[in-house]
Order: sequence, then structure tokens, then C-alpha cells
Amino acid sequence: MASQQAVQGRPSGWTTSRWLSAGVGGTLVVLVTLGVLGAWLLAHATSVNQRLIDRSAPGLLAAVRLDAALVGQETGVRGFGMTGQAEFLAPYRQGVADQNRLAGELRRLLTADGSRTDTLDDLLGRATNWHRVYADRVVAAPPGAPVAFATAQATTGKTAFDALRAASHTLQEQLGAARAEARADLMHVRRLRNWTFGAIALVILAVAVLAFVGLRRAVSAPLARLASDAARVAAGDFDHPIRTGGPADIQTVARTVDLMRGRLAAALVASEQARSDLDRRAEELRRSNTDLEQFAYVASHDLQEPLRKVTSFCQLLQRRYGGQLDERGDQYIGFIVDGAARMQKLIQDLLAFSRAGRADHPAEDVDLDVVHRRALEDLELVVRESGAQLTHDPLPTVAGHPAHLEILLTNLLGNALKFRHPERTPAIHVGAERDGDHWQISVTDNGIGIEAQYSERIFVIFQRLHSREDYPGTGIGLALCKKIIEYHGGTIRLDTDRAVGTCVVFTLPAA
Repeated sequence: MASQQAVQGRPSGWTTSRWLSAGVGGTLVVLVTLGVLGAWLLAHATSVNQRLIDRSAPGLLAAVRLDAALVGQETGVRGFGMTGQAEFLAPYRQGVADQNRLAGELRRLLTADGSRTDTLDDLLGRATNWHRVYADRVVAAPPGAPVAFATAQATTGKTAFDALRAASHTLQEQLGAARAEARADLMHVRRLRNWTFGAIALVILAVAVLAFVGLRRAVSAPLARLASDAARVAAGDFDHPIRTGGPADIQTVARTVDLMRGRLAAALVASEQARSDLDRRAEELRRSNTDLEQFAYVASHDLQEPLRKVTSFCQLLQRRYGGQLDERGDQYIGFIVDGAARMQKLIQDLLAFSRAGRADHPAEDVDLDVVHRRALEDLELVVRESGAQLTHDPLPTVAGHPAHLEILLTNLLGNALKFRHPERTPAIHVGAERDGDHWQISVTDNGIGIEAQYSERIFVIFQRLHSREDYPGTGIGLALCKKIIEYHGGTIRLDTDRAVGTCVVFTLPAA
């Protein structure tokens, strides 16, 4: 209802967005028109510039080089004709090669520029005539003595070459005129482009000034007043009303904010009450967890004392009366001793499991190489009996708790030794690889392996894949490892891609 009243009370007239839309729309029309013109001028300037750089200037340069190649030919022919020395033919042959190459380049440039090739064809025709009537006949003479034909037909050769040079100069003048025309077009387009972009800049400046003045008077002042009122409400003065003013949409916003202020005031009271209830329940939950942890610790210790007595007296009974009872009596005593020992081991493992998620001090830098060495010291007897081969990569320093990590490695290495293959010498390798902010550690063995379908089940407490007669244990080891890894902020998994043995991979944060 309140929001409907706010909408119904909206003043008539144009809103800020409507004024802005009209102004921006008109400005965009002008800017788009000028922009299209500017884009066309840029494209035209680029085209003219490319014609000047890629065709006109290279064409004129090629024509000059072609003229130099022709002069080189004439110099070589004249020197050979006067002396008969063969070394004068080198510049002639080089000039012929340059003439053919430059003529092809000029024809390509003239064709690309859309120009006629009549002047170039005339030049090449005169060059062919000079070669025919004079140059080729002189060059064909045997070297070693002055060429009589060169002296006798010197006037004919000079007349043909002068006509050739005249055609070359005509071609250069044509290409120079084309280059000058392209340069003039480029300067004209640049002037138009500068005027157009100047006009765009002036329009943008005018729009910016008008927008600044209009927004400051029509929008900034009402919004500043609204922000000031909202800041007072945010500071805790929920009884301060939100004042309205300015365009219709800003007035609507002010009324909506005032409505929200009232709702927030009511919601804050309810939130304070809910937070108080939540704090009380959280405190109760913490106290309950503390009591449960204390109960588990005390119960574990209290249960171990009678079990130790049962185990001790059963062992005494077995040593004293062993062999005096019948076979079934000895078997019953063995069952009692074994059951009490397994119960004591189970209680110890449960106690370790309950402690795995707690630490009396913050995490520290732990050298896994030292932890690995301590774990092997604990397993020294099993390693010696099995003849296992243990290797490891250079192990890193990680952030964690040394005691927990020693339990972790002792369990994983102990499992690798316990579940060894009867027909293979145990080979266990601990690998380490950096993975971003964590280290990925792997414990790999060549034992009996674990099927992929059990990759999740093995980390659940009390889950066993083998009978106690085959492999002793309580089924807590890998669950304890998982709890330690998760407490350190890492992950643990079974590598299911291995065909032989088992590979357990876990991550720990880098130091």
C-alpha cells in the first residue's frame, strides 16, 4: 500500500531520464552525422595516402632508377665500343637486368593506379630500337680491340638514345604530376578532416557544459539533499524523514527511500532480537561441543583402565593355566585376550580421531622431509621385516601441525606396508609437486591395490575392505587421514587411474 501511494503521488512533468534522453538523442544525431563524415574523410585520406605512398612515390622512384639503368647501359656500350675491353659490359648487362625488373614494377604500379601505360610502352619501344640499331650490334663484337661499328654509327646511336632519354623524361614528368596531384588531394582531405573533428570536439564541449549545468541544478542538488538525509538514517537516526524535491523521478526515489527507512527501522528491531537468539544458541552449541569433546576424552581414558586389567589378567591366566585346560578353554582365553586388545586399540584410535580436528597452537612451517623421517623411524621394524624399498622426492615445507602430519604419513606409509602384495617386494614412493598455493603429495605403492568403486568408502570411519583375519586394524586410519587433511584446508583422494598398487594423493597449503 505504501509503495502504491508513493507511485500515485508522483508529480507530473518530464522526468530526469526523459530530459536526458531528449538531449542525448539530439546530440547523438549531430555526432553520428559528423562521425559518418569524419569516417568517410578518414577512409578517403587513407586511400589517397596509400596511393601516394604505395603507387605514386614508388612509381616516380622506379622511373628515375629506370633512367639511371638506361644511362648505365649507354655508358657500358660506349666504353666497350671505344676500348674493346670486356669489363665495360658489366654495367651494360646490369642495366639491362634493372631495366627489365623496373619496367615490370612500373607497369604493375601504373595498372594498380588506373593510369595509362602508353608512355611506358613508348619508352620501352624506343629502348628496343636503340638496342636493335646500335647497342646489340656493338655488344656482339669480339672484345680486345675498339669496335669500328661503334665509331661509324655513333651518330645513329646517339640519336636513338636521345629519343630514349626524352621518352624517359616524359614518363618521369607524368609520374611526377600524378604524385603532385595525389599530394594535393591528401592535403585537401586533411584540412576537411581537421575541420570535421574540430566541429565534433566543439559539439562535445558544448554538450558537456550544458550537461554539467543542467545536471547540477536539476539533479545534483536534490540528490545531495537525498544523500544527506540517507546518511543520517544510515548513521542510526531512523526517525529523520527523507525530504523530497527536484524532478519527478527523484521525488519518487526520495519517497521510496523514506518508506524503506520505516521498514528498516522495524526490521532492525526484529534483527536485533533474532541475533540475540542466535548468539544464545551458538553459545549453547559451543558449550555442548565442549562437553562432548570432554566426554569423549574422559570416556576413552576411563574405558581403557578396565580393559587394561581384563587384558593383563587374561594374559596372566593364559600363562599360568595354559595347557592345563582343554583345547576349547585355551581357545576361549585367546578370544578374550584378542577381543580386549582390539577394544583397547579401537578406543585409542577413536581418541586420536577425536583429537585430529583440534590444535593447541596455530599452524607453523613444517618440513615434510623431517616428518617423513620420523614416520619411518616409527615403522622401522615393519620396513626391516618386509624388506620394503622406500623412496621420496625432495619434500617441501608446508603450513600445518607437525604432530598431525606425522600421524598422517605414518598411517599412509603403514597402510602401504600392511597391504603389500605377497609376490612382490614392497616399493613405496612419496612424491611432491607444486600446485599453485598448495603442494600435492602422493604416496604410491605396488601392493594389492584398491578397486575404483571403493575410492570414497575407504575414507569413511570403520569401513573395511578385508576381514580382520586377513589384515588387522580398526578401519579408522584413512578416516583419520581425511580429517587431518580437511583440518589443514586440503583434499585427499585415491588415484583410480593406477593399474597396479595404490596411490593416495592429498594437498597441503604451502608455507
